[in-house]
Amino acid sequence: MATLARAPLDMLEAGFKFLPVPGYTWLRRPETGLYMVRGRVGGSGNRFNLGEVSVTRCVLRLHEHHVGIGYVLGRSHRHAELTALADAMLQSEAHRKAVRNILLAPIQRHLDDERRRMARKVAATRVDFLTVARESSALATDPAAEGGGTHVGDAA
Repeated sequence: MATLARAPLDMLEAGFKFLPVPGYTWLRRPETGLYMVRGRVGGSGNRFNLGEVSVTRCVLRLHEHHVGIGYVLGRSHRHAELTALADAMLQSEAHRKAVRNILLAPIQRHLDDERRRMARKVAATRVDFLTVARESSALATDPAAEGGGTHVGDAA
């Protein structure tokens, strides 16, 4: 489902041109609403409301009785419809292999390529910070290190 939700709409449209699309009926037509996104302080601390995002969802039933659900970020009713259709077809033995090979495999390759491209871009701009301990702080605690100790040849 994550692959379908993240897929570019044009790739979904192109993939469905080569798939035999079965008939379906709507159980819930595409509708757009808002979801509250929550975060955590430091990734594991107290929760807080980060903001709202638009989400479009729908539910359909193939005439073969398989139910597909589509949830996508944004307001694209068509993206949600194709996601739900692919979900239902993946549950059908008759359509599963074709959907995986024709639709999901190219989309997954595209998303992997995008992830690698972004990782390279981030790595190119990465800055490593390090802290160097000051020698003066170590010298202040050790009087012999500053020459304040006894030297050979000093009269006692």
